[in-house]
Amino acid sequence: MLRWTCTFFPDLNVYELYAILRLRSEVFVVEQNCVFLDMDNKDLESYHVCGWKDEELVAYTRLVPAGLAYNEASIGRVITALTARGTGAGRELMQVSIRELHKLWGVQPIRIGAQLYLRKFYESLGFRQTSEIYLEDGIEHIEMIFPILEA
Repeated sequence: MLRWTCTFFPDLNVYELYAILRLRSEVFVVEQNCVFLDMDNKDLESYHVCGWKDEELVAYTRLVPAGLAYNEASIGRVITALTARGTGAGRELMQVSIRELHKLWGVQPIRIGAQLYLRKFYESLGFRQTSEIYLEDGIEHIEMIFPILEA
């Protein structure tokens, strides 16, 4: 069972920030062998959703307000640590992230830039593909949107 936090960037403590940057480096730079500038200044205006197992950060997303990355609000830098994969932590992470984003900024569509191999996972959560395949840092991606469902 994970403990979830959602924290605005200025309110992160140094230990939380270190854990976030370490996990992002472990997955994006080391595991996926992508050399890119992870710190893109969007962190400063974003909220950070963290899933903690004891004191270890094992799941993370960044909630980006509308107009900063896309016209819509977005969820990015989606990560589950290697040790948490296959446990349902990724699904819970996205469900918590969608809920937190809607609490922060109201119920609205959410856009993501997803790695292509995760398309079925995101579709199972309600996201729909909205773009052709494109390369980002040498990895195939697609844009997807979580629509507002009519009642």
